[in-house]
Amino acid sequence: MSQTSDQMELREEDIASHIAMAQSLIEGFDHAPRIGKTAEAPAAERSSGIGTRRRFRSTTPGLVTKRRVPTGAVQLIARVEGADGDDALMSPLQATVLHALRRAIAISLAISENVAEHSGLGDLKRANLEGSLPAARKTEFSELLAADALVTLYVFGNATAYLLSQHMSEINVEVGEVDEVLTDNGQTALHGALWELDHDIATHATDDARLVGTVCAFAEALMEKVALRATTAPRLEAFAAAAWHVEADDFTVRGFTPASAAKSTKLTMTFKKPNEVVGNHIAKYQSMKLAKMLMAYDFDRRLNPFADLGGFIFTFMGDGAPGTGKTTLIQMMAGLISEYCDNAGFPFRYQNLSTDNIDSYQGKSGQNAKAFINNIIDPSVIGFGTIDDIDQLAGKRGDRQSSAGQLEITAVLMESFAGANTVVRGNCTFGMFSNYPENVDDALRQRAGARFLVDGPQTRDDYVDILYLLMGKNHDIPLGDHTVFEAQAIKKAVAASFAGHAKPHEAGLLEVYNAVQAEIGALDTINKLGTYLKAIQEADPRFTGRAIKNITDAVKVRAMDFELPDEWMEQPDLFLFKDYDTKKAMIEDMRQPITVEMVVQEINRYADSEFRYADKSDEVAIENMVRDFERNEEAKKRYLGSEHG
Repeated sequence: MSQTSDQMELREEDIASHIAMAQSLIEGFDHAPRIGKTAEAPAAERSSGIGTRRRFRSTTPGLVTKRRVPTGAVQLIARVEGADGDDALMSPLQATVLHALRRAIAISLAISENVAEHSGLGDLKRANLEGSLPAARKTEFSELLAADALVTLYVFGNATAYLLSQHMSEINVEVGEVDEVLTDNGQTALHGALWELDHDIATHATDDARLVGTVCAFAEALMEKVALRATTAPRLEAFAAAAWHVEADDFTVRGFTPASAAKSTKLTMTFKKPNEVVGNHIAKYQSMKLAKMLMAYDFDRRLNPFADLGGFIFTFMGDGAPGTGKTTLIQMMAGLISEYCDNAGFPFRYQNLSTDNIDSYQGKSGQNAKAFINNIIDPSVIGFGTIDDIDQLAGKRGDRQSSAGQLEITAVLMESFAGANTVVRGNCTFGMFSNYPENVDDALRQRAGARFLVDGPQTRDDYVDILYLLMGKNHDIPLGDHTVFEAQAIKKAVAASFAGHAKPHEAGLLEVYNAVQAEIGALDTINKLGTYLKAIQEADPRFTGRAIKNITDAVKVRAMDFELPDEWMEQPDLFLFKDYDTKKAMIEDMRQPITVEMVVQEINRYADSEFRYADKSDEVAIENMVRDFERNEEAKKRYLGSEHG
């Protein structure tokens, strides 16, 4: 990726000037812990069920010693080399870990030095050494030193996690919270962090895979702790407002934002072609459009022209009865994005948040959900995240049957999809799918910007097409008077589907629509459309301002009611590889004007879904209450009968 205008290039010679210091730190130093537990603390206290700490081993092959390592001594080279039992030779992966740690330390020192020059810390350090530091600036000096420590620690953790990310296996290691976070100055901070890393390796790294897992888990935990401290620490503007790029590693530091290697997900799912999705015309059409929209993302600008112009779908909900094609829709969309990304050489990441992510440990379910979100929104990849059966995964607030883990997931999804810190870059989209959307928390459901009704095959032609598709080729049954897949011609089918929403489908909404039209006539002005929206809100109080935003977003999507040409996906030079402004201009040329018909159709489409959910939800609640009353009556009869008996 090319360097963006707000980035500074961190020169290789600047990093190289700190390699000697980094080497000395991984070879050995003494550190007296202040916050973290000392070496005498039993390992079991930190992680139940893990073996005791590993001993140090001589780095000289054949030489056996029984030396004691003093408390506080940190020798990372020896510690890492001892992570595979008694093998006298260092493994290639151990060497990779040490190289990554040394380079991460050097990068962190180089950036902290750069920040110090911009923040004025460099001048104050020199004045302090000369004994000429004014007393009035001692508080500033102390605050800048603490900021320097936080910058050094964060960049060290960030670079370590980034450099080792491609060596991670499926093994996850829990290292717990990082304790020894010191803010005296950058070097003391590194001493504390490396001391704790040394102890975590001793506790958890029983082989090479767990060694990498331990170091990466420590780096992530360190970044999280430091970023939390940074929210209230002063003097960090010089770091937060700038970005540095390390060309050799394609590693970018952007304040307290984790960097991650742009790795694709290896998908093992069976992809479906669009013609294998029968029915579901609007859902299929919007999924196909969205797959191409994602490809317009500009990695240099870190923004998608569709998100800039309005009309990008960040979150959507697909609902329908079991067996209507939700999984097939996911397989189709993931397949299209994967194919486009392979062709363009873009990294693609797909992940599904499933019920496996609900954990009995307090806070762990929320952590799993946050990790899923962060994995997909990573601006260095094209991302597609799905949440299948969201009614089972995310709890409904106020529902006594929702577990603490389910409620944690609900809170994370709500904050991530439409929270104060949500940034829609246009590089990813999230799809929520459910057979029972009425069981999804109202506020979470309304965070789905688009609604895809997945109602499966509807017409006679749809049923003939799906039978033909699923029968395969191993038969001689004649087709008869039918043109296969003609009914699935997407443009024609979608136009008919949209036109069908000129009037509401749900009985409750149709009643509101007819009453408003009888009073004010055709809905052909903003004033009349607003009157209709208010009437819907009076009929259903859950129809709030967020619903209006979702409707207007859907209308903007309709203004982008075109598919990017297939040739642009097949030949990336025609569009995908062009600069941001050129791509934006090409899209603007294809944009269509918004019409009254579009607005009415989208109001009806969205409101229909809300009325459908509300009706089902109310009906389910009524049925449950009726069952409770019946059980109470039956219990009374039995109780009275047993008394008389």
